[in-house]
Amino acid sequence: MTRKKTAWRKGLPAFSGVLAAHLATLLFGLAGLFGKWVKEPAQVIVFGRIFFASLSLALCVRLFHLRLKPANRSDWLHLLGLGALLAFHWVAFFRSIQISTVAIGLLAYSTFPVFTSFLEPLWLKERFRPDILVAAAFCLLGVFWLIPSFNLSQAAFQGVFWGLLAGFSFALLSVANRRLSRRYNSLVIAFYQDAAATLFLLPWVLTHQSLPSYADLARLVFLGVICTAGAHSLFIQAMKKITAATAAVISSLEPVYGIVLAFFLLKEIPSPRTMAGGIIILASVLLITWRSSKQPKN
Repeated sequence: MTRKKTAWRKGLPAFSGVLAAHLATLLFGLAGLFGKWVKEPAQVIVFGRIFFASLSLALCVRLFHLRLKPANRSDWLHLLGLGALLAFHWVAFFRSIQISTVAIGLLAYSTFPVFTSFLEPLWLKERFRPDILVAAAFCLLGVFWLIPSFNLSQAAFQGVFWGLLAGFSFALLSVANRRLSRRYNSLVIAFYQDAAATLFLLPWVLTHQSLPSYADLARLVFLGVICTAGAHSLFIQAMKKITAATAAVISSLEPVYGIVLAFFLLKEIPSPRTMAGGIIILASVLLITWRSSKQPKN
């Protein structure tokens, strides 16, 4: 009896880590719905998101007594440049959802592990693995399946295009962040990049003709504080209790959570074609994510 109780108690940290990772991923998926809820251009949505996220992350950095100052000028420039890339990534992401649907935007963006699997060997001068290439080919098939026809004026085509740009830019961001993550806490990196992205979008927002309504402003606060800073902090804490492979697979469920939430909260029902393409994409991404997480990192 005592052994069973001890084993049960030892399993609690891992179980709580899994729950925390799922909750964080649910919040990341919920973020996509704000592309439909907030009646503002994508740049305004992103600015609101990263502005309030920056404030929240600054508080987290202070509460956890993390080292905030970059070590050298090179890191400063690196963080600023990646902040601009982050701004582009999120603008592309919300633009995809605004043009098409939450499902198409999330599924097209979720291809980022495929891009990462190609960028990392190029970056690190490693061989391409055959299993990853096969999975990437199937993922590409799923992306093609999302598009009813190759018509540039079609909303679905434009949504997939912007979603793929969001996925590619996020893959670039993830690979470029690997060097920084060896020396800085993830919350510190997120704070600097969110703050830099805010500065890059500020000139555009200042020339915007109108101000968000109070309702939209409240939504942007929730998006920045809860769905961005809160979810990011929660996921980092979860990774202290679970394996990298488990965390990677759970994070791959972001489009699933987002599509389910869009169904209940927006009454948005994906077409059978979108569902079929999504299943192919998610199966391929899960395989790539799982296999990549098993590989030793340099």
